[in-house]
Amino acid sequence: MRRDRLDAAAPLSIDAPTPGGVPVIEHAPPRRVEHRRHSGLVAILTVMDRHPSTGQSYRERGPAPILQPYLTCVWVQQVAADSVPYSHRTVPNGSAEIVCQVGDVPWLVGPQTGPTEELLSPGTTVVGVRFRPGAAPAVLGVPASELVDQSFATAELWGSAADALGERVFAAGSPRDAAAVIEAEIVARLARAAADPDPIAAEVVRQLGPGLHEDVASLTSALYISERQLRRRCAAAIGLAPKVLQRTFRFQAFLALAQDRAHPSTELARLATEAGFADQSHLTRESVRLAGVPPGRLMREAERNCKPAHDHAASYGSFVRAHASRFAAHAS
Repeated sequence: MRRDRLDAAAPLSIDAPTPGGVPVIEHAPPRRVEHRRHSGLVAILTVMDRHPSTGQSYRERGPAPILQPYLTCVWVQQVAADSVPYSHRTVPNGSAEIVCQVGDVPWLVGPQTGPTEELLSPGTTVVGVRFRPGAAPAVLGVPASELVDQSFATAELWGSAADALGERVFAAGSPRDAAAVIEAEIVARLARAAADPDPIAAEVVRQLGPGLHEDVASLTSALYISERQLRRRCAAAIGLAPKVLQRTFRFQAFLALAQDRAHPSTELARLATEAGFADQSHLTRESVRLAGVPPGRLMREAERNCKPAHDHAASYGSFVRAHASRFAAHAS
């Protein structure tokens, strides 16, 4: 159930075949939710309402201040009860997530290396938190190398506490409250965490992050560490090799910049350059690898299904700001 959401070209029926060989995950309709107000962290939430014209929505917000070093965003995804089943494409973002469909137990989803397509039934609400790359092991106590391309019920880690968390999400009074329940659980687990995030891995993420595009080969000398140690620590903390993380971030930069364009499918060459690809062919190869389709098709799908029902500001903001800074520097 992992998600950096770029939605498939059309809603699929429950019996639709798997498109293009990309895995499709089907979700049963959720149980009816009791409406009971949860006090949690609601005061800091922004509006995460379903977009009425499309029947589905995805909304992000930033985490509570105490969680900003650990989480990229808190999110809510909804499909209207009167909508048809909805399929969306997920692409790698370098992160692990805690994901909970309201009416089910929470799941832990590891960093992805390839795309999936996810089928959501009418009436589905899903809430979750996305960890910053390298931060999940410090909170969860599990090496990221064991999570890559995996998803499993949090009961395997937390036992009966996972069931209790699912019940609190189920009993929340609104999707925003349900997301706050997940966030509050991370706050509680952070207080019991035995270790901080690996500082070497954190520096790798920083140097390969938005606006820097550091040469991967120079990381070992910059960090005064051997290549073997670097790969070992990145595997444990991030789950991905530095080069894979760099490619993932570069594709995320493309998606972030495209989100701000009215018709990104007509600006692929420019977007490829701005995101740090060598050329449009380079972008095409990476899009097929990471999203399962060429960028033109990906952007046409996004134009039809993401705008204006999706808000990725919390996770894409750093990429957009980095691009704006580079543009300002070149203009001065």
